[in-house]
Amino acid sequence: LRPPAIPLAVRSPYTSTWSSTASHGTLNSQMPIFWFGQGLGWEGIVVVDGNSFEYMGTVINDLPELSYFNTTTPLEVRFDSQFSNFTFLAGPVIITASFFSPVTPKDICRTSIPLSYLTVSVQSNDGHPHHVQFYSDVNAQWIGLGNEFDIIKEFHTGPVNGNGTSNTTDSPSSWILRPRYPSLFAEANQIPRWGNFSYSTSSHGASNFSYQSGSATSVRFGFINNRALNNDAGSITRGFGNQEPVYAFAHDMGDVVETSVRYTIGSIQSPSIRYLHKGGLSNLAPWWEKCYGEMHDMIRFHWNDFDTVAALGNEFESQLRADNATGVAVPYVSEAESYYAIVALSARQVMGAYVLAVPPSDPNSSSAEADTVEPLMFQKEISSNGNMNTVDVLYPAAPFFLYANPTLLKYILQPLCELQEGAFYPNTYSTHDIGAHFPLATGHVEGTDEYMPVENSGNFILMAYAYYKFTGDATWLTNHYSLLAQFAQYLIDFSLIPSAQLSTDDFAGELANQTNLAIKGIVGLQAMSSISRVVGVAEDAATFADKATSYYDQWEDLAIDPSGKHTLLAYQWRSSWGLLYNVFFDKLLNMGLVDPGVYDMQSAWYATVSQTFGVPLDNRHHYTKSDWQIWTAATCSRTTRRLFVNSLAYWLNETSTNLPFSDLYEVVGTGEYPLLIDHFSARPVVGGHFALLAL
Repeated sequence: LRPPAIPLAVRSPYTSTWSSTASHGTLNSQMPIFWFGQGLGWEGIVVVDGNSFEYMGTVINDLPELSYFNTTTPLEVRFDSQFSNFTFLAGPVIITASFFSPVTPKDICRTSIPLSYLTVSVQSNDGHPHHVQFYSDVNAQWIGLGNEFDIIKEFHTGPVNGNGTSNTTDSPSSWILRPRYPSLFAEANQIPRWGNFSYSTSSHGASNFSYQSGSATSVRFGFINNRALNNDAGSITRGFGNQEPVYAFAHDMGDVVETSVRYTIGSIQSPSIRYLHKGGLSNLAPWWEKCYGEMHDMIRFHWNDFDTVAALGNEFESQLRADNATGVAVPYVSEAESYYAIVALSARQVMGAYVLAVPPSDPNSSSAEADTVEPLMFQKEISSNGNMNTVDVLYPAAPFFLYANPTLLKYILQPLCELQEGAFYPNTYSTHDIGAHFPLATGHVEGTDEYMPVENSGNFILMAYAYYKFTGDATWLTNHYSLLAQFAQYLIDFSLIPSAQLSTDDFAGELANQTNLAIKGIVGLQAMSSISRVVGVAEDAATFADKATSYYDQWEDLAIDPSGKHTLLAYQWRSSWGLLYNVFFDKLLNMGLVDPGVYDMQSAWYATVSQTFGVPLDNRHHYTKSDWQIWTAATCSRTTRRLFVNSLAYWLNETSTNLPFSDLYEVVGTGEYPLLIDHFSARPVVGGHFALLAL
């Protein structure tokens, strides 16, 4: 499978680096890119017996033509849920660049670390030893500052702690970059204007381990000619652009049959979140500080943790492969491999949109209580509008968390509960998000957030009940019962006949009487009945159940086309149709509200309107959503499920899009982006691709 972009270092909204495959691009024919599309300077060269081979970046295009500087020949690219491995032929050796962004959702501390690994290995292809040297550098594009800005750089040689004086032997050498004049919680082109960027390695037993900072041309040309760096940290403090500085490492491994070096890389912010809560506004520390201490301690821990976290990542990967067969219609056929490729590619992307933070301190809590505090989890709505903890983005992503670790769903919902229970939101329906732009979780005290009242009230109740069903945690439901009941009352009043409003697919515009939106609210009422029973409020349980049943019967009369072949997009629009993905939670949670005949009818219908790359979102356009494709597949027969899965995999392999896994694309032509303002990419909604595994 050839996805439009392959994850390299993907750990957070700010550590999100990819290799685009657009125009037959490879790791060494195009620069690595940030999720937003701009290039990031990250260079990799291996010297073999005096001949230099570029495996990452495009430096060969910028230097004078040299007979001993060549590009490697790409042989293979493989990826799973943890690793992206690129294999190249370089003269008499094979080079493998292995990018590892751990997905360990049950280990909260390790999940909070914003750093990734790169391991570069060389193996003789002829059985003979060869003289091998490694070179790699980065530039200030990682902190988004051009020539007009001043940066601070630090080089920590060998063992280092927060004071730079540690004598331990297990610490890497690190380049640390940061803005000289930071702007706390601000972004420029989606890149943070505060915090640090780290690039680290160790000597790895090299006969000569060296480093250097200086102008890109002189450092790179100097290494290619001299095979070493001069151990000068340099004096240039400007950002990237004309005569930009780079920050480089080199290893001389001598004559070897096989050898490797490892690097770690990432963007580090502390504090990480600005948070409105009942105690006021607080700057929240990243969760990794609670686990590991200050930045250098975290870098050191991460460096030494490679073997352990790789084992944990392999546990997740092994379970994912084992579970994959249960999520498809027929195991051990092409569909099974197609679905595995989809979820494997999605895992790092969904986790890369989140940050775990330490909640505000409670002055009344004891030290023992402080030790048992749970994290808050914050989501950036990447590439659409940057909202925080957007309810209608959490909702499509929820299947991943229900599959991988349902407790994470609680950590994400908790800030939304605290905001609304703290009287910071004036409306009786669910808020759309907790902040207009990440990382400012400052709410919408005026109540003018994006208007999706039925959408998000239903989403909230359904996710809350799903969390309980997957964990048995009735205490959390009890603690937030009043808020959930408030949303349910709104659904009683407004869900059966929804007025003109947005659904989660807001790019399609407002529409009255949306069939799919109404069934979400009705299934939400059924879920609320179950919540009431769990909490022990029998009267509410009966009321919500009666309303859900009554509304469902009316919905069937309103929602099904007179032909009896499909549901309508909107009650008043005959012959219209759309993906009825909101019945997924009825099936997922075994609520039994939706008549089996509706599932069968829809399953048969989708095949009649499918296009080259799947079924359109509705009859108005030729675009679709990948998350809703798989949600819908989970409600269908084996044959139709196979259609959805294979169509999405086919799109991944053939699309002309050039950014990380887009969830919004055309199902005809080249599978390009729709003609909309935003090109969706790298969004966490790909967690919805795990819908078949969550069942």
